[in-house]
Amino acid sequence: MPSSINHELLQAIGIDRLVPESLARWRPLVYDGVLFFLGNLAPQRRAEIMAAQLALPADADAGQRIIALLTQCATLHKLGQVLARNPSLPAALRQRLQALESMPVRTPMPLLLEHIRRELPADAPVTIADEALAEASVAAIVPFSWEEDGALRHGVFKVLKPGIEDRLRDELAVWLELGAYLERRATELGLPPLDYRDTLDSVAELLANEVRVDNEQLNLAAAAEFHAGSKHVLVPRLLPWCTPRMTAMERVFGRKVTDAELSPQARARLADSAVTALLAEPFWSSDENVFFHADPHAGNLLVTDDGRLAAIDWALVARLTKRQRETIVDAVLGGLTLDADKVCRAVSGLGTLPPDHPVLREAVERALQRVRRFELPGFGWLVTLLDEVASRTEAGFRKDLILFRKLWATLSGVLGDLAGEHRPDKALILSGLEHFAAELPGRYTAPFGSRAFDTHLSNADLIKLWVTCGLVATKYWRAGFGMMADMLKQSWPRSDARQDGRRPALPAGGHARLAAA
Repeated sequence: MPSSINHELLQAIGIDRLVPESLARWRPLVYDGVLFFLGNLAPQRRAEIMAAQLALPADADAGQRIIALLTQCATLHKLGQVLARNPSLPAALRQRLQALESMPVRTPMPLLLEHIRRELPADAPVTIADEALAEASVAAIVPFSWEEDGALRHGVFKVLKPGIEDRLRDELAVWLELGAYLERRATELGLPPLDYRDTLDSVAELLANEVRVDNEQLNLAAAAEFHAGSKHVLVPRLLPWCTPRMTAMERVFGRKVTDAELSPQARARLADSAVTALLAEPFWSSDENVFFHADPHAGNLLVTDDGRLAAIDWALVARLTKRQRETIVDAVLGGLTLDADKVCRAVSGLGTLPPDHPVLREAVERALQRVRRFELPGFGWLVTLLDEVASRTEAGFRKDLILFRKLWATLSGVLGDLAGEHRPDKALILSGLEHFAAELPGRYTAPFGSRAFDTHLSNADLIKLWVTCGLVATKYWRAGFGMMADMLKQSWPRSDARQDGRRPALPAGGHARLAAA
């Protein structure tokens, strides 16, 4: 291992703090993985990382050193943005990581201007600002203005940082080797055999789109069309000066959603709008293919000056087919009806595990136990189940499902910071019910088994659900009775606590609980 990236440096940085206490057994693997990643970068990159660490004050804390490291690598920068709203991390560390959502500009403005002028036609009627607005993992945002119909208009250029394509290419090349290393190291550490290689390869492929400016422009155009007229979200429109290496779009005036000064009620409404626009509207759609904004960290979600939600930076999107969305609905319905076989078949359909795989069966049984304890079997419940399966075996979940899970986790964390104990499932379910009501007239003439509906349910599915309602109610009643019995066992003194043969007295309040049972 190169001496410039050593154990002492990573210990000073405190990289293991990025792993929450609940996953403590994975810390050695994460530590060794980061060490492998950094140690296999080009010598110049390692020297730059060391220089950034040496430039910090001698008394810099671990949080400062982590940020300095993450900003040196676009892939790690993106990882930090994802973790910034993870409630399982220490609050002080989350606050540090949130600085990665929108960084102060470090790239020299002359270099950005040179890039913009090289891409713009000589006669472009725009006035470019003297300073950039912000800098992200791969690009900087530079404002400009122009006149249109006698009015002054405002836009921004999204410009790739100089040299970022080569830097990202070098990092992703190491990622391709990292998967094989993690598989070997996990075996040595006695950790479960997971699909590290396929997962990292998929994520690397998707991160490569971060520098595909032309690809993001296609996503922006499609998103603007899909959300046209939406009362929930604003998507910036593209402007005529786009090129394959630079995006020109309208400027959104606003603040990060988590920084907006709003009343608690307005924050709750904004959180619901975010779920409806970014999750519910594409999910509850009969279109064969839809895509989701897969990078909704707080720096990409703004509150406009007129109170609307704006979603910017569409470089990363997750695409789910209608069949995949139908399978997700099947899994949730299986949870609702306590049907283990149905859940296993659905989860199997989302990956490569057979429905009877023991790890899958055990995870599903635990998930249904939570439902019996009256946890809502919604999207959050399903994501927890998928996480448990993926953490114990090679589940083979596809790259877009991995991104969809990232979307859920990132958005849930942002909305938790925005509106406290916000539950995305509530807005999703309400939106689904609205779609169900709208599609009722069309169900009278639809084929019995057709799922050509926004809710992805056929009339046959609904009839089956209705028929099983009585049986399901019995299952829930039995679960509730079992919970009551457990409560009584815990609160009632053991029979051997009395040696005189008499029945022990009920604890305080016990008569009332027994009567209720």
